[in-house]
Amino acid sequence: MSKSWVYAFAAGKADGDASMKNLLGGKGANLAEMSSLGLPVPAGFTITTEACVHYYQNDKTFPAGLEAQVQTALANLEAVTGKGFGSVENPLLVSVRSGARASMPGMMDTVLNLGLNDQTVEGLAALTGDRRFALDCYRRFITMYSNVVLGVSHHGFEDILDDHKDRLGVTVDTDITAKDWERVIADYKAKVQADLGHDFPQDPQDQLWGAVKAVFGSWMNDRAKFYRRMHDIPEDWGTAVNIQSMVFGNMGDTSATGVAFTRNPSTGDNYLYGEFLLNAQGEDVVAGIRTPQTLTKKAREEMGERNPSMEEALPEVFAQFRSTVETLEKHYRDVQDVEFTVEQGKLFMLQTRNAKRTSRAALKIAVDMAKEGLITPQEALMRLDPGALDQLLHPMLDPKAERTLIARGLPASPGAACGKIVFTADDAVRLAAAGDDVILVRDETSPEDIHGMHAAKAIITARGGMTSHAAVVARGMGRPCVSGAGEMVISTERGEFSARGQTFRFGDIVTLDGSSGEVFKGSIRMIEPEFSDDFHQIMSWADEFRTLKVLTNAETPADARTAIGFGAEGIGLCRTEHMFFDEDRISAVREMILADDEAGRRKALAKILPMQKADFVELFKIMNGLPVTIRLLDPPLHEFLPHTPEDIKLVAEAAEVPEEKLLKRTKELSETNPMLGWRGCRLGITFPEIYEMQVTAIFEAACDVKAEGFDPQPDIMHPLVATKEEMAKLVAMTKGIAEGVLKARGAEVAYKVGTMIELPRAALLADKLAETAEFFSFGTNDLTQTTYGISRDDSGRFLNPYIEKGIFEKDPFVSLDPDGVGQLIDIARTKGRTTRPDIKLGICGEHGGDPASIAFCQKVGLDYVSCSPYRVPVARLAAAQAAISAK
Repeated sequence: MSKSWVYAFAAGKADGDASMKNLLGGKGANLAEMSSLGLPVPAGFTITTEACVHYYQNDKTFPAGLEAQVQTALANLEAVTGKGFGSVENPLLVSVRSGARASMPGMMDTVLNLGLNDQTVEGLAALTGDRRFALDCYRRFITMYSNVVLGVSHHGFEDILDDHKDRLGVTVDTDITAKDWERVIADYKAKVQADLGHDFPQDPQDQLWGAVKAVFGSWMNDRAKFYRRMHDIPEDWGTAVNIQSMVFGNMGDTSATGVAFTRNPSTGDNYLYGEFLLNAQGEDVVAGIRTPQTLTKKAREEMGERNPSMEEALPEVFAQFRSTVETLEKHYRDVQDVEFTVEQGKLFMLQTRNAKRTSRAALKIAVDMAKEGLITPQEALMRLDPGALDQLLHPMLDPKAERTLIARGLPASPGAACGKIVFTADDAVRLAAAGDDVILVRDETSPEDIHGMHAAKAIITARGGMTSHAAVVARGMGRPCVSGAGEMVISTERGEFSARGQTFRFGDIVTLDGSSGEVFKGSIRMIEPEFSDDFHQIMSWADEFRTLKVLTNAETPADARTAIGFGAEGIGLCRTEHMFFDEDRISAVREMILADDEAGRRKALAKILPMQKADFVELFKIMNGLPVTIRLLDPPLHEFLPHTPEDIKLVAEAAEVPEEKLLKRTKELSETNPMLGWRGCRLGITFPEIYEMQVTAIFEAACDVKAEGFDPQPDIMHPLVATKEEMAKLVAMTKGIAEGVLKARGAEVAYKVGTMIELPRAALLADKLAETAEFFSFGTNDLTQTTYGISRDDSGRFLNPYIEKGIFEKDPFVSLDPDGVGQLIDIARTKGRTTRPDIKLGICGEHGGDPASIAFCQKVGLDYVSCSPYRVPVARLAAAQAAISAK
């Protein structure tokens, strides 16, 4: 039996269903599902993702049998609709749309009204009795097909249309008559001939296959590739192609088109949310060319709109529509994002998919649906993207701060941001790469702007509604967005915009609030966010299901308090060298480094001890009863010394030493590869007085807080251990000093001594290290560096090309490499627990806040992860998801 490349659907029946998303793409699978549910779906068929994969694996050729199957499906579509593809009397027109298994809004291409030519347009005009409507469809088709398939810029067509509008003295497309559309179309066709040297294609079959190739081709366009990298969508998935009989929302005032969400995708509130346009086609809504109208009367009144809502303009159709989308939400058990068309009073559903939403909305929707009984708490947790919680954890505009409003638009995506204004995507990328926060300001965004939207902190558009490209993409990215700020007059060429009598130029600072739709002059003070009951409910459910503990990386009291507020269960990494760099103690550190002998070093260290002790007192109090894992001094000593002539002169004067001595010591300590040099435990063994001072400070602090009624839980971590002998010597030293302090103070403090596993040798010999080490903390930043032989600080120049070329699936410093680094962690876990079954194991590199890395930690049986304070809620949720998935 030959392979099926084509799956048909029509109201009441379908060859596929929602479970076949991998084969039919999300759009095709859901069209099939809606058809099977008996909903009003225009008939059509889907070319599978496998055909796209074949296309790219075989020098961009179609698989054998595809063309014949498409012709059979087309004939069946003609039978269902009673129309003929290419017929002059009763023409069948189709849409050709992409549809990957993961939603990629606006990233790939669509062609509408396909099948029109100089003859069929006359047939459509005669059939409908509306010549203006038919010509409107034809000019749309020429524009879209020429751009998507033939590669002719759409800007040229827009210029032609604008010239005609100026000539006619009209502002909206609906005021253009049939006679005028004839002249526009003639100019459009002349442009195609001028640009390409041949006429616009007239054969519907040629049009169809050109569109199919273009949709396949759009899978590999720059914006789609960028979007896939951003959202970790594999290149080898391919896209399906959906070919569907056209229905027309531009057939007069009883026709319409729109986009709707079953709940508000910005806030999560449970009400129908969206926009529609009378007498329009789908691209009019999302392109921002016309101002859309609200769906409900309530929304119209709240927004102060005058134009009637769909509920008021088309009450019978609206009632059917509301019932239909309620059915869809209950069926899919998730918020639906739907596209619909009304053709002369008859409703058609063109698409449904699980809606993209902000993090705040995702929390509310997940909690509400669990409380409504639509989903379980476990499903609520699994619905959330842990990384997206970052949107909720960072500062917002201080409501008490003074502000100067310069423009107001629609609250398209919540959150606040401040930065330099830029007017092109390329400028956004350039300035962001230089370290600037930027706000991308556009008349309207298009899919070609995706790289700039990603680089920007926020987006402002003068045109477009709540479901425009800018709004949908910004919400998906977690970027604040104000859309439809029509009072802003933007000149991209001059790099400026004007609003309310003021002009703002490239590089000027503005602040926007995507929750209110407001844009302000200059920089405005931010405050810490308040967390909703939904946030606390999700975190409570997460803690109920997770088995991994979540600790934090912190060495300042402020970071420790933030982490506790976010639910941290202790400190998994306190980097003591950060304490050494404080301005009031760096001079003592330098005095220690410049000392000629041990006595001189001890004299300088005695000045540092009380400062270190005070640090630990604070941390032990904040973390009362929770573990505080303290890594002893790790970086090479040269990092504490000045290197420029100006700094050497200033430090020499402050330290009262000759410049020559300082310069000589700096040269003595300089290393060709300091990351693999005299650092970590190698310092503690060659200069034991450094670690002796730190351990003394730790246990004196522990005794002090114990006497005040607190419960200190210090874990002492030695970095960069590679040998059994190093570990044994360091443990003996640590315990000797600790026991001496505790005995002298008559105190009892529970503690552990362990190591950071950051060298492959340490992982391979973990059974030997565990003879004396009581815990392992995997320093995955350095373990990744030493396993790959790649410097994290210098790898940026080639890591992105490696990812783009498919050599690396992900940046190994962002997401843990499970095959190499992960295998070393698993070896160390197995060997460590063979020697010491109760050894405590965790990770404390940046991977501790990465959901994919946390899933790996769950899989190999670690005890905890440790991450930066603001990533603690992310890790709690990711750990719960990992535990649920493991069952």
